[in-house]
Amino acid sequence: MEKPAVQKPSRVTIREVAIDAGVSVAAVSKVLRDAYGVSESMRLKVRKSMAKLGYRPHTAARGMRGQTFTLGMILPDLRNPFFSDILAGVNSALERTQYQVLLGVSQSGTTFDDALVDSMIDRQMDGLILIGPTDQQQLLDIAKRKPLATIGNHAPGVSSYDTVNNDDYEGGTLAVRHLSSNGYRNIAMLSLITESTIITQRELGYRREMMEQELGSYINVVRARQTMREVQIAAKKLLEAPDRPEAIFCWTDFIALEVISVATEMGLSIPRDLAVVGYDNTMYCDFAQNSLTSVDQSGELLGLQSVRLLIERIKGRTESEHFVVTPRVVARNSSADRLG
Repeated sequence: MEKPAVQKPSRVTIREVAIDAGVSVAAVSKVLRDAYGVSESMRLKVRKSMAKLGYRPHTAARGMRGQTFTLGMILPDLRNPFFSDILAGVNSALERTQYQVLLGVSQSGTTFDDALVDSMIDRQMDGLILIGPTDQQQLLDIAKRKPLATIGNHAPGVSSYDTVNNDDYEGGTLAVRHLSSNGYRNIAMLSLITESTIITQRELGYRREMMEQELGSYINVVRARQTMREVQIAAKKLLEAPDRPEAIFCWTDFIALEVISVATEMGLSIPRDLAVVGYDNTMYCDFAQNSLTSVDQSGELLGLQSVRLLIERIKGRTESEHFVVTPRVVARNSSADRLG
C-alpha cells in the first residue's frame, strides 16, 4: 500500500500577513519595498507578523518587479581581520531595512573575479560593495551595470560610483609622528606589493612625515606580498640589517603581529629593541601579549557609510559622494616612549 504523498506547506502570502497585522495589503507591500513614509510602528507591526507566520519574500518575483533587496559584497581575501569590522558596520546599517548582504571572496590578487561579479549581477542583486579594488577600469565597467560603492579605493574624480575611505595619507603621517614623538628615529615601513591606492597613500604619508621630522635619511619602504612566508622573510631581512630600524610601521595589523613574532623569535624585546605600529586597530591589538599600537580607521563606520551611499544610489541619487574617515593613533605598549 502506497503512503500518501506528503504535501508541502503552502507558502505564506502577503495577504495573510496583512490580515494578521490588521493592515492593508498595500501597507505590507510598502514595508517590503522600504517605501518612503511608512511609520516605524507600522513597520514593526508588519515585521512581527512576518516573523510569526514565517513569511519569506519571493526573491525571484521581487527581482522581476525591479528589486531583490539583496546587496553583494566582495572581499579581496579572508585573512585580514579588519574586514570583519567592516562587515559589522554593514550588518548594523542593514538592521532596520529589508536588505540582506551576500558575501563573495575574490581569488584574484589584482582585480575582482569577473565571474564572481557577473554571478552577483546575474542574481539580480540591487547593488555591490567592493573592498580594496585596484582595477579602476573594471570599477567603471561595473558601475555601468549596477549601483556601486567601494571601500579602500581613492578615486575622488569618478562620478559613476561612490567611495568610502580612511584618510590613508594622514594615517601614514600620524604613525611616523607618533613614533618620532616617542623618541624613535630610524623608522622603516613594511608595505605591500600592490597597485592599491590606499597603500600608495600610506607610503606617501610615511615619506612626507619622515621628511617633516628631519628623518629623511632613514626612509626605508620594504614591500612584500601578502603571505606569511614573504612577510617573515622581509621582516627578518630588516631586523638582521647592520642599520636595524628602531621602529617598523606596518600597513596592517596582522602583518604587524607577524613582525612582533619574528622579532621575538630573534630574541628582540618589544618595544625596548623594536617598536611596532600597525594599521586598522583590530580587536587583536588589545590582547595583552600583543598590546599593539595601531592607526584606527573605524572599520564599522566605513561599513555603515558604504551601505548608506549604496542604498541612496539604488534609490536614484546620481551625483557621486566620497566619504572620508579621519584616522587616529591608538597607542599601546608596542611603541612606548623610549625614554619612559
